[in-house]
Amino acid sequence: MMASLRELYPIPEIDTCWTVPQEFEAAFDWEYDDGRKQMMHLYQKGKDMQWDALDRIDWSLELDPDNPMELPDELSGIYHTPVWGKFNDKEKAEFRRLMQSWTMSQFMQGEQAALICAAKIVQQVPDLDAKFYASTQVMDEARHVEAYKKYLGIMGVAYPMTKPLQTLVDQALRDSRWDMTYLAMQVVIEGLALAAFGNIRDISKNQLSQQVNAYVMEDESRHVAFGRLTLKEYYPHLTQAERDEREEFLVEACYHMRDRFEARELYEHLDLPVDEVVEAQKNSEFQRHFRSMLFQRIVPIVRDIGLWSDKIQAAYAEMGVIGFAETNYDELSQNDEKRAEEFDDINKRKRQDYVEGVAALGASGVAAE
Repeated sequence: MMASLRELYPIPEIDTCWTVPQEFEAAFDWEYDDGRKQMMHLYQKGKDMQWDALDRIDWSLELDPDNPMELPDELSGIYHTPVWGKFNDKEKAEFRRLMQSWTMSQFMQGEQAALICAAKIVQQVPDLDAKFYASTQVMDEARHVEAYKKYLGIMGVAYPMTKPLQTLVDQALRDSRWDMTYLAMQVVIEGLALAAFGNIRDISKNQLSQQVNAYVMEDESRHVAFGRLTLKEYYPHLTQAERDEREEFLVEACYHMRDRFEARELYEHLDLPVDEVVEAQKNSEFQRHFRSMLFQRIVPIVRDIGLWSDKIQAAYAEMGVIGFAETNYDELSQNDEKRAEEFDDINKRKRQDYVEGVAALGASGVAAE
């Protein structure tokens, strides 16, 4: 039995624990009022939609060792480089496994970061209704870490948190202002993660990979909605100087997240020409499309919460993602719930078929006697 995922890290000398010093005030709300209608609705939904990662996901589904997620090779950045052409079939299979485990590892690492940030929000945010909802998010994130940890255990390899993500998480945790934790985690990190999860949910041919990401997305859509609702109410009350500071942080954070999927650690581990591979990725039409799609969820939320200055718009235009401003986030969220329900239906039919099959075998045995 595997003791920990740390044992599966192929990169040596990774600390077993990362600590981030913090200084912030824990706020108590002595009013105990009924709370905002929208926030309490979100809280009720968060309670109603709790699920068990061990029961809801069909862990009997297998992974192909040569292509665990059954993804097209074009999805990998290295496919568009001369390096890929030099690989033999065995090397390609090993790269697929490592690349896909690296991707799922970053999802898991991001979920633990979200777990810690949500716990911080419970302490910091001044309103009780927001504390209530954030507490449901803490449970959600713990479940997500559990699901990805189990999935990576099946894959047999895992990777530590990538540097761009670690930098942003460090900033989110160190900042003493509660809204900055929201902005970094609920809007940027989780908004980008939703797009990445959706990419696997919709492109992968492996049903276990689809399920894990679809069920996590169902929760994450609510988390982003939580940040959207809170910040949309809070930001109109900021001074211009305060707004400028948050927009500057937002631009920097988006660039960090755009670079999050360069996979430099993986290429270094495989002794590949890192700069050459990363540069080839950036020039690939497929990867440019992928990198822009990562912002499909972030841009409309940023616009909706009111951080929509010329500076923000110019940065998004330079990144080629300004067109997502018109995206209907509510429709995307509704689709996330619908896709998760579809997998529930599939699993329900499989269980029903299994029970009926067992019953039929029993009946045939009795008849034979």
